[in-house]
Amino acid sequence: MTADELWMLPDDGMRHELLAGRLTVMEPTGFEHGRVAGNVFGLLREHVRDRDLGVTSAAETGFVISRNPDTVRAPDAAFVTKQRYEALGSTDRFWPEAPAFSVEVLSPGDTTAEVQAKAFAWLDAGTKAVLVLDPATRTATVYRRRDDIRSYQHTDLVDLADAVPGWRLSLRELFG
Repeated sequence: MTADELWMLPDDGMRHELLAGRLTVMEPTGFEHGRVAGNVFGLLREHVRDRDLGVTSAAETGFVISRNPDTVRAPDAAFVTKQRYEALGSTDRFWPEAPAFSVEVLSPGDTTAEVQAKAFAWLDAGTKAVLVLDPATRTATVYRRRDDIRSYQHTDLVDLADAVPGWRLSLRELFG
């Protein structure tokens, strides 16, 4: 399947991603997942908007991160720089490349291998940093390169300024 074919699928109430041309169906997330995803999106959006850094997107927004075969991923939150947004322009369809920064919130059924593969796919596509949040343990992991993976506890401040200029995220504030 291609990204264009994925776009044309009728709405069946499920979430879909495309992995190397293969359609994957994802179950709706639970409340805690949604709460944490909403919190991180709100904090990211406020920071980006207040500094006119670019645009943010919430869950369900598709990004084409590879072609032939196509892969379309939908992070829980993402940031596209002002420079890239102005160069490519807005679209009603999937964003045609990886964002500068993406966030994945773990669901109870996610495996470590699946999450790491997803983070590496974002990095391979050009994302500068991937923030993985675990609501169950109130921890975060930041992937910057395959050999630069750092974990943080719920009381830590995470410096993400390399991907989102000036952004330092308080995990205490995020997890509440």
